[in-house]
Amino acid sequence: MDIQLPSQIQANVVEPNHAVFTVSPCYPGYGTTLGNALRRVLLSSLPGGAITAVKIKGVDHEFSTLEHIKEDVVDILLNLKQVRLKVYSDEAVQFTLSVSGKKKVSAKDFEKNSDVEVMTPEVHIATLTDSAAKLEITVIAQKGRGYVPVEARENEKLDVGFMALDAVYTPVRNVNFKTEHVRVEQMTNFDKLLMDVTTDGTISPEIAMNQACQILVDHFAQIGNAFTYEAS
Repeated sequence: MDIQLPSQIQANVVEPNHAVFTVSPCYPGYGTTLGNALRRVLLSSLPGGAITAVKIKGVDHEFSTLEHIKEDVVDILLNLKQVRLKVYSDEAVQFTLSVSGKKKVSAKDFEKNSDVEVMTPEVHIATLTDSAAKLEITVIAQKGRGYVPVEARENEKLDVGFMALDAVYTPVRNVNFKTEHVRVEQMTNFDKLLMDVTTDGTISPEIAMNQACQILVDHFAQIGNAFTYEAS
């Protein structure tokens, strides 16, 4: 007897970066099996872009302070980690921000670069509190997968003045799932899987789900293809 595969798969788009996927009916217990696997891959394994290093003019280390700027360097670095990017180059890309005068600085103030697109221009970076204030930042952005802390990149060589950041590559912000029972003919214990996926806007939830499924398919195919047998 074959295991019944889901036949009803739908995406309810709540917002451009938020969707709820329904997969039904799943063989008893498979709702949780599929949900756990998809959630893990969505959060840990999808490709994306991130700022991985920062240089701020006049700053020697992260515990420095800058004249006429409200935030200290640690706060500025934390704010920069919230900037979400699309990186089109396979190589690391440098781009800059240079502002002066009394103003609030956000990600929209970065210079335009054909290799990088800032997807969250509204993210606050710093507050310049005086007309004499000046802020010059150079960042390095690159492609990667999942989350890579600074400690895992100890051998990475940076030019003088650059401070490494934890790299948050994953384009998925949040994933939750739940299962409900559904009836299939006389059986009432089949599963309906509900996957709630929110991305950072660099990709859609539909693309994120497609990529996660493909990663799992590729792994299972690799394992399964290592064994051959003759069907009886």
